[in-house]
Amino acid sequence: MRRILTSLLACALVCGTTSLALAQGAPKKDTAKDAKAAPAAKPAPSAAAAAAGGAEPTLIGQFGTWGAYTATPNGRKVCFALAKPSSSKTNPPNRPRDPAYAFVSTRPAEKVINEVSIMIGYALKPGSESTLEVGGGSYAMYTQGDGLWIKNAAEEERMVEAMRKSAEVTVKGVSAKGTETTDTFSLKGLSQALDRLSQDCRR
Repeated sequence: MRRILTSLLACALVCGTTSLALAQGAPKKDTAKDAKAAPAAKPAPSAAAAAAGGAEPTLIGQFGTWGAYTATPNGRKVCFALAKPSSSKTNPPNRPRDPAYAFVSTRPAEKVINEVSIMIGYALKPGSESTLEVGGGSYAMYTQGDGLWIKNAAEEERMVEAMRKSAEVTVKGVSAKGTETTDTFSLKGLSQALDRLSQDCRR
């Protein structure tokens, strides 16, 4: 199912570049965003959507820097909140990479609520561990391909609560080529996005 979510996210990012840019704020710098100016546009169908059982992510609301989306791959509803980093750094500096994205997903059919994952934008070093820092705490993340998930699932609920209350979250990783990355995501609007999704995912 994580692969399905990756396909859904790829559809939202690749085939819905224009609408997502409008929804998430095209400038990468932390500038004021007018949520009312972001239309709830659907990403267009693509090979990624086909790979996800023909599902198409739909933007149902924009909350600060976080977009709230739903989709129904193979008849199973999936809801997720999505955001881009407010800042990204590499060491050595200016190493090329794809954009990073964070999302928090809920899959009612699997009884999964608020699963945090990161698409880091490059191939992670095999066997490496990344960290997610929020609210004064640090959480170990296991890596697979270009994705990160919390290593200890028992800590996820606490981590999400910290994300709801904090201003930002920082994710650190190491690429297969040894490049160190630091991505910082604003958490403005995340709590409201998750509240909206918890209502929508009950339907």
